[in-house]
This record gives sequence, C-alpha cells and structure tokens, in this order.
Amino acid sequence: MSAQYSDFTHYPSFRSEMVRGATACVPVLVGVLPFGLLLGAQAAQKGFSVVSLSLMTGLNFGGGSEFAALALWTSPPHVLTIVLVSLLVNSRHLVMGASLAPYLAHLSARKVMPALFFMCDESWAMSMADAARRRAVGLSPYFSMGYYAGMVSAMWLLWISSTASGVIIGPALGDVTQWGFDMAFPAVFFVLLKGMWKGLRVALPWLVSLVCAAAAYHFVPGAAYVPVGAVSGILAILLTRRKA
Repeated sequence: MSAQYSDFTHYPSFRSEMVRGATACVPVLVGVLPFGLLLGAQAAQKGFSVVSLSLMTGLNFGGGSEFAALALWTSPPHVLTIVLVSLLVNSRHLVMGASLAPYLAHLSARKVMPALFFMCDESWAMSMADAARRRAVGLSPYFSMGYYAGMVSAMWLLWISSTASGVIIGPALGDVTQWGFDMAFPAVFFVLLKGMWKGLRVALPWLVSLVCAAAAYHFVPGAAYVPVGAVSGILAILLTRRKA
C-alpha cells in the first residue's frame, strides 16, 4: 500500500473517517463560502428572511436550482414554473446517484437514502474520487460512509450558514458580484473537473449541454436555457453511447 493512503489504516473508525472527510473538503468549503453569501444577498433582495432561506437551502441543498429559483422568483411566485425548472436543474442527480449506486450496494436503504439526500456536485465528485483511490489500493468497502458523512455534514452546515449570513450582510455589501463572488462556484467546478477529467469523449455531453444552454441563454428570453441544456446533454449521452 502506498504511503499516501496509509491514513486509511491509521484512522479506521467511523469518527476518524468523518474527520478525514471534513478535512478533505476544506478547500471546497473556501470556494463555496462566497457562493453562499452571493445566494443569500440575492435572496435578501427578493424579500427572503434568514429562516425562509435556511429552510430552502437546507431542504433542497442544490445551489444551481436555488439560484434558478431566485431568478424566477416573483410576488406572488409562479410555483409550478419554479418547481419544474428546479427538477430539470436537479435532474443531473439521477445520473450522479446511478453512478454512485454500485459503491453503496453494501449499505442498507436506511443509510443510502439519507446519503443520497445530502449528495451534491462537490460531495459526489469527492466521494467518487475517494472510492477510486480506495479501490486502487485494495481497500474495501470502496465507499467510506464515515468519510462521506463528515464531508456532507461540513458542506451542508456551511451552505446553510453562509446563505443565512448573506441575507444579513448582503444589503450592506450592495452588489456583491462586484467583489467577484459569482466566480467562486465556476472555480470550484473547474477544480473538481480537473480531478475527474477522463478525456474529451467522456466530457462531450457536458460540453454539448454547456454550448446549447449558453446559446439559449443568449438568444432566447426567460429560463429556456435550463431545459435546453438538460435535454441536449441527455441526447448527447444517448448518441455517444450508441456509437461506442
């Protein structure tokens, strides 16, 4: 076993694995923090209170869909439109959950369901990378529930607290995009993508979805870029698999 993974045997307990997961996600938390403040500041402009936004971010826990919901938020809100757009934005979780399922096979449904509830892009990417590393050095089970629990707990708590803080300090900061906060989330995604990059062919559906969504955002008013990006990405997956 290589020295870089010796900590797996040194900290085998669930508690130690939680510490390992919480520690490993610190760099991600640094990138997520300004993003949460940005969401909170935008929510304050829409009239959200700390309690109402904390309920939304805690029960949904999907930054992309929450930004989309705020962008569509009116008084009174068009609930059906917001729900449908949120479902489309979060539809990627179906694919992410399916890819994670083989690593969760050794766990009971009582543990799997909460784990999937707290799954987000960052926790999915980091847990898949950790499972791959454990598999490479022959550690079983490949998926460490303790590592995952520590990681998602830290992310969930920081996300709720940062968005709530954004509601409080957002009005004092004014237009927070002038501080470059809106670049934090793309930066985090690029870092995660770099660690999971397996070539252009595998990333092709993501690129197709990105280009189509960007074109729809530029040329079509409203939130049409959301379904356009989702559908084009799914079609790209089906076409590339057929040719494989």
